[in-house]
Order: sequence, then structure tokens, then C-alpha cells
Amino acid sequence: MTDVTVPFRAGHEGYASFRIPAVVASGSGTLLAFCEGRVDSAADHGHIAIVLKRSTDGGRTWGPLQVAADNGANLAGNPAPVVLDTGRVLLVHVRAAATATEAAILRGQVGEADGRRVWVQHSDDDGVTWSRPREITRQVKKPGWRWYATTPGHALQLTSGRVLVPANHTLPPTGTDTGAEARYNSGHCLLSDDRGESWYLGYLDENTDGYVNVNETTAAELPDGRVYLNTRNDSPSPGNRADAHSEDGGKTLVKPFRPQAGLTAPVCQGSVLQLRDPDLLLFSAPADPAARALMTIRVSDDGGTTWRPAFTVDGLPAAYSDLVRVDPHTVGLLYETGDFGAYGTITFRRVPVHRLT
Repeated sequence: MTDVTVPFRAGHEGYASFRIPAVVASGSGTLLAFCEGRVDSAADHGHIAIVLKRSTDGGRTWGPLQVAADNGANLAGNPAPVVLDTGRVLLVHVRAAATATEAAILRGQVGEADGRRVWVQHSDDDGVTWSRPREITRQVKKPGWRWYATTPGHALQLTSGRVLVPANHTLPPTGTDTGAEARYNSGHCLLSDDRGESWYLGYLDENTDGYVNVNETTAAELPDGRVYLNTRNDSPSPGNRADAHSEDGGKTLVKPFRPQAGLTAPVCQGSVLQLRDPDLLLFSAPADPAARALMTIRVSDDGGTTWRPAFTVDGLPAAYSDLVRVDPHTVGLLYETGDFGAYGTITFRRVPVHRLT
């Protein structure tokens, strides 16, 4: 039995680098592991496609690499997949010109047509084939927003049927502070009440006081129906994580994001997953406070108020990750790691649920 596999390895299968993992389990149990396939380099801009591998045996083996979304020689990235109650797999993602660097976008030097735009595709056959992409930018991105990114990681369908995709954006700087470093990270989510046909904006958290600046965000629906949101925080508040709750399916937050000092982590993306049996909220991210290393799953028994370490993968470099329920006895962790750097592979690890309780 193979508990650790490597579906994506940098420098192989025509891609210089693989980054930004996301994983979901289809209605039939097929695992779909997505990431960005970066053709020419490890940079966040350039020729980038969303690639996919499928596993029909719980992540022990993986099929051939497929391209799920491409944008010619430009960028298609930040995969945010979600499996609907109908069996359809939605793939929300962003597209941009290959030349649109993050710094230039933050400075307002990239036109709307070349900037970060939002698209959705779907598959009705467990990820074997994909529909033509459809743009939804005008429904979910306000004029004036500059940077824009979905999740990264899996999105959600709530028990109400609503689809929720956490996301982040930046606002133009105010006053005389106009450099690329004047990055005012803000949070929002995309919502759909008709299974992805139409979309609208949910909560906005645009606190630019420099205390909590919401960046890459992940979400889970708690057993009581609340949505728990956990975000990378790039500001110097206690720790590098912040969290919030929504009681109306993501339309508003009970309170703005507040520091979550119980989660020691570097500045990095993380993932959350709610297990129903047993009732546990999981969080995956590096656990070294200053470096992207020490991939660890943490557990909360109280809806994200307090956390404890449950499973440390190893002491190696590690960065972005995503969690999935594989079967009643197993959780899957898809994460960036390598022996001497965090981006050598995207590795999949099967974790027994009993190791988390």
C-alpha cells in the first residue's frame, strides 16, 4: 500500500515547475489533483496552464497529465475546484497576460484586458473532459481592483446548495503611497446559488490599516452551518494567520478577520477541511514560524477557536497544500515539498484519520 506518491515533479512532463495544488474527490470517489503547470520557469507569471492528474485508487497511483485549462501562451492559474451535488466538477480560476507581473498589476500599470480575470469551466465525467471556459469577471471583480486570486485550493458547496469560492484582491493605494510595496490585501468570496451558472460577491474584508490584510483564504462549512474562513495574513499582527466566521453562507462576516495566533506558520497559503465523522476541523500548512517548512496538519474541536498539532509530515521544506477526504478512514494531503526547497514536487500523502484524533 502506497501512502506517499508524487503526481507532479518539477522539470518533468514539459513543465519547468508545478505549483499551487488543489484536490477534490468526485462523487464516484475519483481524486482530481490540480496545479499550475509553469512551462518556462517557476515565476508566478508567464506561460502557465492548469494541469490535472486523476486517481481512481485513493491516490496510490495517478493517471497521465491532462491540461484542464489553458490560455494559449498566457496564464491560467489559481485552480479552485469544487464537486457539486449533481456530480459536476466546477473549476473556477484566473487568467491574465503572460507579461502581467504582480508588481505591475499592483502599480496599476496593466490594462483591464491583460489583468487578472475570472473564468469557470466544468466537467461532467469526473475530470476526463472539460467545457469551454466562460468569463465571469464582471460579476465578481469590482472596477478598480488590481490583483485578484481565487483561493488557492478547493472551493465549497454548502449544504444549502450555494457554491462559495474564497478569493482575495488588492485596492489601489491612497495618498502618496503608490509603489508596488503599497499592497493593500483584501478578502472576498464568490457565491453562486444556481450551481455555477451565475455569480455574485459575498463578504468584503477591506481593512487596510496594516494590522490584518486578508490574502489567500480557505474555507470550510462547520456542522452548525457556519462558514469558517482562515487566511494568510501578511501584516505584523500576532502570527501569520487570521480567521473569521460567516453565519449567512458567506454573504457577510460576523466580525472582520482577526489574528489566529494559535496557528504557528510562516507567511504562506494553508488549507482547511471539515470532517463530519469524526467532527474535526483540519488545517494544513508549514509549521515553522519563519520558513516554509515542517508541513503539519492541525486540528480544532471547537470550530476554529483553538488548535493543536495532530500530524507532522516531516522536517523538509514545504509550502502550499490542500486537504481532501479520501474515504471514511483516510484524509489526503496534496502539498508542495522537496528535499532542499519547497517547490521540487507536488506530493500526495494518505493520512489515516485515526492519526488525527
